[in-house]
Amino acid sequence: MRKTRTLLAALAVGLLTSTAALAGDVRIMWYSDGVEGEVLKDLLDRFMKENPGINVVLDNVSYTVVREQLPVQLEAGDGPDIARVTNLKAMSQHWLDLRPLVADAAYWDTNFGAQADWMRPDGSNQISGFMTQITLAGGFANKTLFDQAGIAMPGKDATWDDWARASKQVAESQQVPFAMALDRSGHRLSGPILAYGSNYIGADGKPAPLDDGAKAFIEKFVGWVGDGTMSKDVWVSAAGSTYRAGADDFINGQLAYYYSGSWQVPNFSTKIGSNFDWVATGSPCGPANCTGMTGGAGLVAVKYTKNPTEVAKVMDYLAREDIVKEFSERTLFLPAHKGVVEKGLDFKTDDAQAKAALNIFVGATGSLSDIARKLPGWFWSDTYYAALVTRVSQAAAGEMPLAEAYTRIDADIAAKIKDSGR
Repeated sequence: MRKTRTLLAALAVGLLTSTAALAGDVRIMWYSDGVEGEVLKDLLDRFMKENPGINVVLDNVSYTVVREQLPVQLEAGDGPDIARVTNLKAMSQHWLDLRPLVADAAYWDTNFGAQADWMRPDGSNQISGFMTQITLAGGFANKTLFDQAGIAMPGKDATWDDWARASKQVAESQQVPFAMALDRSGHRLSGPILAYGSNYIGADGKPAPLDDGAKAFIEKFVGWVGDGTMSKDVWVSAAGSTYRAGADDFINGQLAYYYSGSWQVPNFSTKIGSNFDWVATGSPCGPANCTGMTGGAGLVAVKYTKNPTEVAKVMDYLAREDIVKEFSERTLFLPAHKGVVEKGLDFKTDDAQAKAALNIFVGATGSLSDIARKLPGWFWSDTYYAALVTRVSQAAAGEMPLAEAYTRIDADIAAKIKDSGR
């Protein structure tokens, strides 16, 4: 009986996000960092009034569902009709080619071409979808805590060591639990790793073994977790490669410094309000550079849909210049649409802190390293990120020495390459 209940529960989850079966239905799997789900629903309601023959069902799910359940559905030839995902390249074999279906393929190439390769199979000119926003990893400081502690915030070219030192002084002065936090994410960890001179991409285009630059920052990071500078809870409260953000700790005033990314700006604007002053800082510097990591979430069409014509109409609507502009301005996201970027935006917020933060992130794009720009379109990025998270968290928890973690990272990646047959 217990097995039967478990099976029925699994089937219920599958039905929630399975490919639309009814003619004219389009089902979207969507996750939100802030208010974007509410904005999207409003836009889709307007679309359905303009297109009464198409019913769009918006399934708001957690990011964990997208990361862990969607790949299983896709491998089974199932899934939603459209999905918002970050693991774009590695799952590109599952995306529908919209090129013959959209109203004007040249419009898509012109406005979304810069990131098109991030989400299509290598060597193709497929139109899989578009980036709902461009993101950039970077830091946030609780300015109020720094001011109350009488500690000057490190300047523009400050290093990771500078921020760790200052944040620890603030945490001790103001008696907050942790000085710093960094999201439990291989993508987030990769910014400082690249700043320490690492390069994941080998000469043959496949993953290179973990190098000295990567080991140097990982050792420093694990040391910070060990001495209480870096939040241990974020990294040891989950298993495997499960994502965990430290945003709630920052929002609750429990952190002096938080390393996450531009997508948190609307979240902080909404939830922090006037509780304390906060600022974006860009990415701290390492010995090699001051890079963060670029990326973003893409809205892609799934090739297992039974309604490709309707899917294309929904995608054309959401990719329209006026719709992208409105979505970006209301969500406080950095758009990927070339025309919108060139004409500028008027972000819909009275929060001066949020506007200032967005400008900091726009300026920080000039500090991206060449490797950081390449990784979003590299097939093996998520394989590398997953191995980093799994083994670095085990080292941080004291479950294995660093030397073993390094060996396991290389072995995990090698096993994925072998299994892929590529």
